[in-house]
Amino acid sequence: MGGKATTTRRPGRPSGDSPAVPAERDVLLRGLEAFAELGYDRASARELARRLGVSHIFINDRYGSKAAFWRAVVDTALGAQLTRMAPAAPGSDDEDVVRQFVMEFYRSSIGEPYLALLMADEAARDTERLDYLFRHYIEPTLALVMPSIERLMASGRMTRVPMDVLFFAIITPLSGLVQEPLARRLGRPEHLSQADRLARAEALAGLVVDGLLAPGDAKRR
Repeated sequence: MGGKATTTRRPGRPSGDSPAVPAERDVLLRGLEAFAELGYDRASARELARRLGVSHIFINDRYGSKAAFWRAVVDTALGAQLTRMAPAAPGSDDEDVVRQFVMEFYRSSIGEPYLALLMADEAARDTERLDYLFRHYIEPTLALVMPSIERLMASGRMTRVPMDVLFFAIITPLSGLVQEPLARRLGRPEHLSQADRLARAEALAGLVVDGLLAPGDAKRR
């Protein structure tokens, strides 16, 4: 897992404890917004500094480079999300494991719309950043549910499809929870309570999982 970059403050530069420097949490949140909205290449050090409200040399002084700042941003956001995705309890029913996994993934994502947008952008680019995301976060997240999925497919309770098809069947619908401008044009109210957002996440998760498990449901009828 990537850790926080070592500070390499130049002599005479203000330290991270300076009152003029935003708190670390705010820096990383604003960084996430910037990378999500602009993409990595368009998020120049100067534009990042402007959005953070700091000097143009802040990123290099605090993190060492823009790349190291990007890793700090995703480590904070994705590390927290992965921590919330608890492994299944021993002996759990595999259908319940898959349902709970998708439900929790959608629930945790509605509070991090910029993270979903950043991931969608990075997924379309063959870069070292995607390698980093896959190795440190995507693979460990999938490992929480793959044994259950493999057993369901082997038993015929879930349609056997290639892993990439299954992955996008679960991940792609997430856009319906975070792409607010289009959602509003499709009838979503402009101001939703957190309870309403959670209800939408749970409804979407149920729709997705019921579709994945349809072959098994059909056999039982």
